[in-house]
Parts: sequence; C-alpha cells; structure tokens
Amino acid sequence: MKSWLPVVVLLLGCCCFAFASSREQRERGAADFASSGCQHCHSISGVGGHRGPDLSGVGRTKSKTAIRRQILDGSDVMPSFRDVLAPSEIKDLVAYLRSCRSKQYPAPASAPSHQQAQR
Repeated sequence: MKSWLPVVVLLLGCCCFAFASSREQRERGAADFASSGCQHCHSISGVGGHRGPDLSGVGRTKSKTAIRRQILDGSDVMPSFRDVLAPSEIKDLVAYLRSCRSKQYPAPASAPSHQQAQR
C-alpha cells in the first residue's frame, strides 16, 4: 500500500511545477501583450485600444492553434507578427490569451427617458 505513495508525491510535484510554469508563462505573455504593441489595438478587461476586437474572452472562443495562426499570419486588418516576436514570446502570448476567458455581455439597453416612461 505504501508503494503508491512515492508515485502520488511525484505526480503532485509535477502538477505543481507545471502550474507554476504555466502561470509564469501567462505572466510573461501579459507583459508581451503590453510591450509588443498588441495593447495599442486590442483591449482586455477594458484596458487597451479599440481598433481591434476586445480579447477579454478570446480563450473561450479560440483554440491555441487559431490564436497562434492569427499572431503569426495576421489578417486583412491585423499585421503579421511572425518576424517581430520570438518563438518563446509567441508561445507565452498564446498561453496568456488562452487564459483570457471572461464572458462578454451585451451592453445594457439604455433606460427609457423620463418622458418615454410617462407615455
């Protein structure tokens, strides 16, 4: 029965290391997002530009592959960052963007004006 204990300890240690490593990767990705110019066009949680889409929930809707492809290849309106970012920066940026999973709610309807409420 005690023979499984070292295996469990090893697995827990690996999981903790992987979590810490991925957390550090996401933190580096967040720094890359701000320093590489992404924030000039895109916002996350209300911080950043408005030329490109808000990326607050991109991690819920796009796969790692789709995010990576967008960064590398760009699109009609977004430039490619293939020659701008190092492979490690791209990997960190993808990890960060995949962690962006905020739900995006539609803007609330404006309340009727006082005159409309009396009609």
